[in-house]
Amino acid sequence: MARAWSLAIALACGLAPVQAALADDTASTWSLHVQATFADVYHPAFRSPYRGANSLDPGSRGNETFDATLFAGTRVWEGGEIYANPEIDQGFGLSNTLGVAGFPSGEDYKVGSAAPYFRLHRLFFRQTIDLGGETERVDDDANQIAGRRTHDHVTITAGKMSVTDIFDANQYAHDPKGDFLNWAVIDSGAYDYAADAWGYSYGIAGEWTQDSWTFRAGWFDLSRVPNTTALVRGFGQYELVVEAEERHSLYGEPGKVKLLGYFNRGRMGSYNDAVALALATGAPPDMSLVRHPATRPGVALNAEQQIDETLGAFARLSWNDGSKEAYEFTEINRSLAIGLSLKGAAWGRPNDTVGIAGVVNELSDAARRYFAAGGMGILIGDGRLPHYGSEDIAELYYSAPVNDWLSAGADCQFIKNPAYNRDRGPVSIFGMRLHVFF
Repeated sequence: MARAWSLAIALACGLAPVQAALADDTASTWSLHVQATFADVYHPAFRSPYRGANSLDPGSRGNETFDATLFAGTRVWEGGEIYANPEIDQGFGLSNTLGVAGFPSGEDYKVGSAAPYFRLHRLFFRQTIDLGGETERVDDDANQIAGRRTHDHVTITAGKMSVTDIFDANQYAHDPKGDFLNWAVIDSGAYDYAADAWGYSYGIAGEWTQDSWTFRAGWFDLSRVPNTTALVRGFGQYELVVEAEERHSLYGEPGKVKLLGYFNRGRMGSYNDAVALALATGAPPDMSLVRHPATRPGVALNAEQQIDETLGAFARLSWNDGSKEAYEFTEINRSLAIGLSLKGAAWGRPNDTVGIAGVVNELSDAARRYFAAGGMGILIGDGRLPHYGSEDIAELYYSAPVNDWLSAGADCQFIKNPAYNRDRGPVSIFGMRLHVFF
């Protein structure tokens, strides 16, 4: 933890003059930004008559994570831009990021390390093609170069990125560095998007914006083996995803509705096959023994609505094929998340934000039988599941800017039936975070 704090302080103190020099965004051929985030998450001891290899540790436990990212981009020709995001990561998720399907911190990767290490998480090319309509300004931001474009346009992105950089976005619940933390709030819980263990993939995506609509489609590499650090190359195993976004005005306030559909094609196991083999051999279910080429589809509905200048609401509803194992994200076959986001103008802090959300996650019948027989998944596996219950989550956060480049936040979550197990929990999660952005 001391190492992470020292890195954060160095960034905060050493890079502030750099940001002052870059404040003038009139130089629109390039963009350079830096972020650093420190998060500390803790839970007290909770009821646990038993535990398995993938269970949340029932003892009092706390873990911290730290990451620092450079967002560098340059314009190579009209509408064409290249971006690179090298990053330093350090820390662990609670119980090595195991034990809860709707995991409590989006700052936690599935790969933990006590020492800082380097990764190039994003390296991609973006081409924007103007199609006409009113000209609109594009502000300088992370992975965005200041300039202008027409309202109607096509954008093509290719390279290494996160699928959720483009798909399933929501202005109120999508950024663990500034709003909610829980995985099933910041993303649709049943959207099993292509990703390595850090959440990134190689792929290509196209977006067509016309009038009040945007249509998106993408093709991305899956991991070589479910939930691992290595991606396939050449789309031997892949995700195809499409999304339609509708923008509207409701009683004079803006809103969006997005409908996403996807399928993953790769070597994956059937829950029923794994249980049948276990019954025949007398061994616990082992998904690696029953994997074969298969397709797993899913859908997600994602809505956001501004109610007034200070209050917004959002909802996410998602489903996937629950007959097969989760491939990349987490063991959620059905999920509903709803919430509110409120600015602090009423108490004299207009730039502060408080958010509240509730989530209900569920497993399919086939997945329940698999985990009841002792199967292990990407995130969960208590060794048994005699009393299934929906995983119910409530989250409350508060985020406040300290100055132009530093914000601080606090978060608390209540999780009933962690990993769908009524015998364990409930568990309360408390978190804090510091976020630097230049």
